[in-house]
Amino acid sequence: MTDPTALPLLRTPGLVDAHIHPDKTSWGQRWQSRRSAATLIELIENDRATQAEYETSVEERAFALFSHALENGTMGMRAHVDVSSELGTRNVEGVRAAAERLSGDLTVQIVAFPQFGLLRNPGTLDVMASALDAGADLVGGIDPGGIEGDLHGHLDAIFGLADRAGRDLDIHLHDGGEGGLEQIREVARRTIGSGRQGRVTIGHAFALCDPALPSLGETLDLVADAGIWVATCALGPDPVPDLDLFERHGVRVAAGSDGVRDAWSPFGTGSMVDRAHLLAYRTGAMTDGELERAFRIASISGGEMMGLSSVAEWDARGGTHLEFAAENLAQLVVDRPAPLRVVRDGRVLR
Repeated sequence: MTDPTALPLLRTPGLVDAHIHPDKTSWGQRWQSRRSAATLIELIENDRATQAEYETSVEERAFALFSHALENGTMGMRAHVDVSSELGTRNVEGVRAAAERLSGDLTVQIVAFPQFGLLRNPGTLDVMASALDAGADLVGGIDPGGIEGDLHGHLDAIFGLADRAGRDLDIHLHDGGEGGLEQIREVARRTIGSGRQGRVTIGHAFALCDPALPSLGETLDLVADAGIWVATCALGPDPVPDLDLFERHGVRVAAGSDGVRDAWSPFGTGSMVDRAHLLAYRTGAMTDGELERAFRIASISGGEMMGLSSVAEWDARGGTHLEFAAENLAQLVVDRPAPLRVVRDGRVLR
């Protein structure tokens, strides 16, 4: 193994977690055994049950995860937080309270996320509207086809709420196949029609990761025209983007952790260096340039998505940076060290 003390000091941009669920985490708690699940609906129901069983508050668990992520160089997070007729806005309030405790150090954007459905869970749209006054920043959505069974009804609801509140959107979309691509194209058409280019994100977007689909190319072109961001998490057996193909079509990608030690999965560390490593591994990175791209997606690209200028417009001479014992970014992504120092606006945070 390389002796870290013999390595030069490498300055990098801060890291950004572009898709995470901090209200669900068990970080800092005792080990949580997971129930098996074979479908998305089963995973959601397991999550509903687990949230009811936690003995510690959303704020306490989210703060533990935020603090750990910050120590590992994360400076921005797009946090998807559950709202529903049962939960009300309390998860949003808990995550916002945790974020305020790190205000100035960690930038957290909260998405009001209808995990348990919107049309199929009456009252949730009103709660989402209230959440935007209770600390949420963006309007979320979930599989208009596979979960809701009503593509246009679901999109009418969330785009309408975004219009009324003047907010951006970040939509979960797990559905695959040509049906998934049609949903993505409709999101893109509505994005362009409402003048929201660059202000809509689709999380997961598994249909965009299937090269066998006949309409993939035209869908990628429409996604690029709409300026839609795709947030990928490179989880387990989940599909991952063909990054070369996305680049050729001009589709922008950011990376996130998704769930960290929650009911969905026992995995996740809250480290975006780990996530860059996983993205590089899952996409077959080999050259230095391919490894560097994975780091860029986990840092500068996420900063661009969030509008976090200290990361998106990073300057090595500036007062916001990370310091690692590594020869270069390629080695950093492979070896996955923790940062030696985390500096934001001239303040040493670690």
